[in-house]
Amino acid sequence: MVQSSQTHTVITAVKPVMRDLPPLQIALDLMNIDRAIEIAKEAVAGGATWIEAGTPLIKSEGMNAVRKLRKTFPDLTIVADMKTCDAGSVEVEMAARAGANVVFMLGISDDSSVREAVLAGKKYGVKVGADLIDVKDPINRAIELEKMGIDIICSHVGLDQQVLGVNPIDVVAKISEACSPNVIIAAAGGLNSETAVKAFEAGAQLIIVGGALYKSPSPENTARTILKALKTGKPIKTRDFIKYDEAHLIDAFMKVSTCNISDAMHKKGEMRGLKPVWGGNPKKPLKFAGRAVTVRTYSGDWSKPVEAIDHAKPGEVIVIDSCESEIACWGELATNSCISQGVAAVIIDGAARDIDDIRKLEFPVFARHFTPTAGENRGLGEINVAIECATQHVEPGDWIIGDESGIVVVPKKIAMEMANRAIDVKEKEDRVREEIRRGSTLSRVLKLKKWDKVIG
Repeated sequence: MVQSSQTHTVITAVKPVMRDLPPLQIALDLMNIDRAIEIAKEAVAGGATWIEAGTPLIKSEGMNAVRKLRKTFPDLTIVADMKTCDAGSVEVEMAARAGANVVFMLGISDDSSVREAVLAGKKYGVKVGADLIDVKDPINRAIELEKMGIDIICSHVGLDQQVLGVNPIDVVAKISEACSPNVIIAAAGGLNSETAVKAFEAGAQLIIVGGALYKSPSPENTARTILKALKTGKPIKTRDFIKYDEAHLIDAFMKVSTCNISDAMHKKGEMRGLKPVWGGNPKKPLKFAGRAVTVRTYSGDWSKPVEAIDHAKPGEVIVIDSCESEIACWGELATNSCISQGVAAVIIDGAARDIDDIRKLEFPVFARHFTPTAGENRGLGEINVAIECATQHVEPGDWIIGDESGIVVVPKKIAMEMANRAIDVKEKEDRVREEIRRGSTLSRVLKLKKWDKVIG
């Protein structure tokens, strides 16, 4: 038998190159170090390995925040988010001496401050990161920062930008492509188990998570979920996100209370002096949200309020300026008409009647006065014009949200922002609520005694 001298090439499958999973950094953007440490312990139990003293924490507690984090987590990476813009060398030294392994400054800093910070980082053995928040040309600035010796470049969308719907991932890929492998690319700003995977796929080598962890009822479980998503490459749903169209704005406003919205609006927007005809019940709480159909009428004239029902689309709220009149411009028949047309609620800076019948209908009607006395059909007034109602200026299309605590008006121009801010308020309250549930009190959670005003 003659054996062939032909050589055979064995072809083996080539496995795709897999990047190492990025470390998970918790950004502790809180005001109290003791509370921050307890939350960080839970996140570490879930797999977080980089612990950041957020800028609010550093401003509140000073370098003591970094020292306590170093003492509590001696084997982990401690990050000081100094947001340094000037005196780079001094602030890097401060943070390094307090125990930080990484110090972040602002990418918009003057080049001389950046170079000084880099030199101080080398001197004290810490990495220096640059945060690109509010940088107008992040790609070119990232290239410049790397040339000056910055170790970590962070694509960051701040809290105030997040509520406007800005996406932190959009520029990560471009920065990753523009910079060399010698610099670490980080992503921050609204990341969670759904968006962290996208940031990683875009090139992020460090995942920085703030609110999704420190506002979570269980930071441990949330951290585990984020790391699982990163490991599997599959986003894991954490909560329903607000999408910035009308339908989802309604969903957002229906998830929060008028108290949350009032807090988000810095105690503005409340309609005053009105009371609900029907106060809700456990099976059907008093709650509504919708755009305003505005009505200007005059004392006792019910024609335009009733005509407005035909102008209103399903889900909208009729808001009536009736000059605080004590003569009714609204009653049970008008309410029944609203129900048949899908109107969400009626607000009257004036009087309503047929109160017992409206209560049986379980329909949201708020009024300043209740009376048996009906007005007349005079045909005066206007529909869908700017009005003043119960101390608030209301434009057609503004958002009206009501519950048993009252009514708030959210101007349409800032509705998306206020919906997000109200969601943020609620999430922070949920975390406080969880700490109270575990046996604390509101005063102890918020360290109120520490923040008592010092007089002297």
